[in-house]
Formats: sequence, C-alpha cells, structure tokens
Amino acid sequence: MNFMRKIIYHVATTLDGFIAHKDGSFDGFLPEGDHVADFLDSIKYYGAILMGKKTYEVGYKYGMKPGDPAYADFNPAMKNYVFSRSAAFESNDRVQLVRDNEIEFIKKLKTEPGKDIWLCGGGALAGSLLDNELIDELWLKLNPVVFGSGITLFGDSRQKIDLAFLNSKTYESGVLLLRYRINYPPA
Repeated sequence: MNFMRKIIYHVATTLDGFIAHKDGSFDGFLPEGDHVADFLDSIKYYGAILMGKKTYEVGYKYGMKPGDPAYADFNPAMKNYVFSRSAAFESNDRVQLVRDNEIEFIKKLKTEPGKDIWLCGGGALAGSLLDNELIDELWLKLNPVVFGSGITLFGDSRQKIDLAFLNSKTYESGVLLLRYRINYPPA
C-alpha cells in the first residue's frame, strides 16, 4: 500500500524571496504577532521535520544541543531528520542524521505511514527536493520586509512549477500566509 505522505514546505519568507540572511540568521522577520500562535499550533500536525544542518543549528541559539529534537515543546512525537555530511552528533530515536542518498531516503519516507512531513529549510535542501518533484505544498509566511539579499527560497534551483492556490490568511501583524499545491510539469 502506498501512503504518500505530503511534504509541505512551510517557511517564512521576505517579500523579495529570502528565507534568511546570507549568514543563516533571520532577524528582521516579525518575531511577534497573531501569526506566531498559528504557526506554533500548526507544528503539532506534522509527523516529521526535514532540515539542513544550518537550519537545525539555529536551535542552538535557543538552548537546543546537538542531537536534541527541534520544536519538541510543540510536538514531542515529531521525528527530526537533519541532512548533512558534516554535522557532529550521533543519531538517536528522535533525531536522525542523514549523510547521503537524501533523495532516495525522502522518497521512502513519503511512502511510510504517518502524518505529513514538514520541510522547515533551508533553501538548498528545498531546491533539491523541488528539482526531484518531492514537495507537495508550499506554505509561505510572507513577512512585510525586504532583505535585499540572503538565502533564497529554493537555493539554486531553476525548476519551473505552477502553483494551485489553496487558501490564504491575513494577520494583523502584516504577515500573509499563502498556501499552494505544487503542480510539476508533465514529464
């Protein structure tokens, strides 16, 4: 039986399409407002989280240690998958380090039973998944800011896709949540 869990790229972005500054920091996004509670509540609906090393290491600034699961306070059952060839921690029952064969690993993960999968970041990982047609939905938390430069939404990917609008929500903070289904071009 093929379960095909969805991968949802649920990420904050600027109006000019950056998910972080060049150094990986993301100061400048709105840290407070009515959009934050919705975002934190949405985390409990995911069964797994995918992220690159730099995205995972952002948690260190908030007290997380290597090998600790991200967002454990909001979804203690969510399995973490960190994609890196250079991360310096051992996998455990909550956090699995994936060092190679990322695309095959993710294809297999999508077929396993469970809740949908959250692609948290970063841009290079998202670009690779987009190039391999593995992202099913795009949820953009569009912040009313412009960085001018930084890490782009899909890294170096040049994949052309069509987006089917699912819904949107406007917050008093000025953040706009946009949800789309990704339609890949026919092969």
